[in-house]
Amino acid sequence: MPETPAGACASPSDTPYDAHSSIGRQLRRLVTQLASTVDRRMEPLGLTDAQWRPLLCLLHGSPATASELARLCGLDTGGLTRLVDRLLAKGLCQRERSRTDRRVVQISLTPEGERVAAQLPEVLSQVQRELLHGFSSEEETQLRAMLARLQDNALALDQLPKI
Repeated sequence: MPETPAGACASPSDTPYDAHSSIGRQLRRLVTQLASTVDRRMEPLGLTDAQWRPLLCLLHGSPATASELARLCGLDTGGLTRLVDRLLAKGLCQRERSRTDRRVVQISLTPEGERVAAQLPEVLSQVQRELLHGFSSEEETQLRAMLARLQDNALALDQLPKI
């Protein structure tokens, strides 16, 4: 087996799998920690990590149906319905029948929901700034590019035949 030159990295296929340091585990731990941090930062707004997503989607868009909002938030419609029920109870959003098609129910922000949702970008930006503390802008750009490549590779895995 040829040796890897000094200073060169082994290719990923040459690296044995280690469950404790796997990229998947590291990403999962990062996402878990980040969700916990966002949860704490959302407490003053009366929101959880999960509840801010639909509000932010509605802030940047027009009223949406449950299926549209679920797709935008990356949730199944059942999960989104439960989230919207909680947001309705807090007075942050409302359900309204479409004026053009009475079968369609649209979800929109209430004035209080608009007030709360307007604060989300700054809270999330602050968390992101803290997360990237110590990274140069070049390193941030590289990280974003590497994460995009990982995501593309992960999507391609679904296209491979099963072993």
